[in-house]
Amino acid sequence: MRKIKVLSIINIIVSLFLGWTLFWGGVRKFSKPLPAPTAQIEAFKKGELEKIDEATLKIKNYIFGMKQTGYFWQFLGVSEILAGLLLFSQFFRFAGATIALPMTIQIFLFHLYLEPHEVGELIETAFMLLINVWLIAFEYPKWKHLVLNKSIL
Repeated sequence: MRKIKVLSIINIIVSLFLGWTLFWGGVRKFSKPLPAPTAQIEAFKKGELEKIDEATLKIKNYIFGMKQTGYFWQFLGVSEILAGLLLFSQFFRFAGATIALPMTIQIFLFHLYLEPHEVGELIETAFMLLINVWLIAFEYPKWKHLVLNKSIL
């Protein structure tokens, strides 16, 4: 009985941490106006991009591309806010963790491939991904019938 209570408290703490991280990341996506489509070209003409190392340029181009789609950066922000709010609620924690899983995988892979030298951020994003997987795995008894239903085979 005591073990279940401790696990419940751990789940609350880690879901609040993950929820806050995603919620705040989503809110920050709306804090600055989107750059003009020609912003990268103008920066290149001014010589601003020549001073940047290749790894940083890849990151800037990747994020700039998401912002220039006209929808994806905002969609990502709304999705992060939604997942964060669901994780805050505790009642909808599993739904929030499920929605957050593709995002936390992408955040981890972004840091793994584009910022491998930033060990602190890599550890932080790996921790976020592990929390997300933990929250989904903890609810396995509730969703296992969806993947182990032999009647649909």
